[in-house]
Amino acid sequence: MENYFEPNLTDDQLRAISSIGLAHMGDAVFEVLVRTWLCAHGKATGRGLHQATIALVRAESQAEKAERILPLLTEEEAAVFDLAAHKQREYDRLADLIRSSLDMQQIYNILDKGIQG
Repeated sequence: MENYFEPNLTDDQLRAISSIGLAHMGDAVFEVLVRTWLCAHGKATGRGLHQATIALVRAESQAEKAERILPLLTEEEAAVFDLAAHKQREYDRLADLIRSSLDMQQIYNILDKGIQG
């Protein structure tokens, strides 16, 4: 059984992880850090703790923090950041196309019922 608490990956294996995979792991690590910080600073009060965690780890908050550290990244780190941003834009574009396609299907169905009706 592998020890996933201390993964022993080569540089090539690390580079082979998709940007989505890296973001998934990064979100988990960041959430643990945020939860630890909130508990250590006396914010551990049930609902308030959960709301404070969500406010700090939500995508908008992470994007804001990313923009602040972007000038500090190495060239390699910035390239990973740019790739992830590009993939997100492609995903958003595809989602828009799917929504438009579904809208057109609904229009065709309405028109078809009107013609047949």
